[in-house]
Amino acid sequence: MKLFRAGQRVLDLGAFPGSWTQWAARRVGKGGRVLGLDVQSPPPGLPVNAEMREADVLTVTPEELGGSGAFDVVLSDMAPATTGHRSLDQMRSQELFMRALELARGVLAPGGAFVGKIFQSGDFPEAKKAVAASFEEARVIRPTATRAESFEVFLVGLRFRG
Repeated sequence: MKLFRAGQRVLDLGAFPGSWTQWAARRVGKGGRVLGLDVQSPPPGLPVNAEMREADVLTVTPEELGGSGAFDVVLSDMAPATTGHRSLDQMRSQELFMRALELARGVLAPGGAFVGKIFQSGDFPEAKKAVAASFEEARVIRPTATRAESFEVFLVGLRFRG
């Protein structure tokens, strides 16, 4: 599964401290661009084809980001500030994931891709169904670097129906 190609436009939600923004910027090359959003102030030293803005993804609108077709890939590595209460943390993760998916639906170009982090819970099938409703293919990815006891996975939507 190759999500990134030269020249693409990428939106990185929950981008601080910028490692995914930098990684994506290298993948899309000089002809592409990456916009990162986070509630924290942007770090210095981003590549020239990357920008990070201080913004709350819970209030930003698709129109403020360029609207429909503005991006080819939307990434969300957002996670809630954990409380230690698993069910509360899972619920907050689900809310952030669904918000990221909502923004992706508002800014992706047809054929685009979405990658969103989520803590698995009883509501996980609802999130997967929501991805499948907007994309031709929905996948669950558990990175090999993830701790065995972690309930964190990524839901990936491929080929946005638009």
